[in-house]
Amino acid sequence: MAMPRAGRTAIDNSSIPFQLLLYLSGVLFVFYFLCTLSMIVYKSHVLSYPEESLACDLGLLLLMAALEALRVTGNLKEVEGYVVVNLVLTGATMLLAVYFLAWQSYVLRADLIINAVLLTSYSLAGVLAFVTVARFTSGVARSDSKLSAKALYGDPPGQHRPASNTLPPCTH
Repeated sequence: MAMPRAGRTAIDNSSIPFQLLLYLSGVLFVFYFLCTLSMIVYKSHVLSYPEESLACDLGLLLLMAALEALRVTGNLKEVEGYVVVNLVLTGATMLLAVYFLAWQSYVLRADLIINAVLLTSYSLAGVLAFVTVARFTSGVARSDSKLSAKALYGDPPGQHRPASNTLPPCTH
């Protein structure tokens, strides 16, 4: 977890939906990579796939894997700079996914489906990254969702609040 700014808690500098979506998109990308690689191999054996296009597609798929690895693993620090880099890398991987969706030599129906799912998860991750950056960089304290250690864990051991003997008035 990142070191919080002055006056902010570490809980303010985290975005659980964003982190969960990063994890899930990483798992989804492994599935996407294996499926796309196997479809490229299938297309090269069954269809007349040009050699230059085959090398280009494999190179772009490996580039996409490297960018995805940077995108998912580099953001575990939850710092504004890393989230901004994540946004840039998400844009680059989205462009590569659009290449595999529209500009390949042959696009199968399976390509359409897995690229649509991948682009949807990237879009959600991009929106959540943008919201996270906006929240990190805003100096506004969010009192409505701010959780203090006392609210999470109660009073520290040995410190108890005095019991209040007053009851709220009945309104019957």
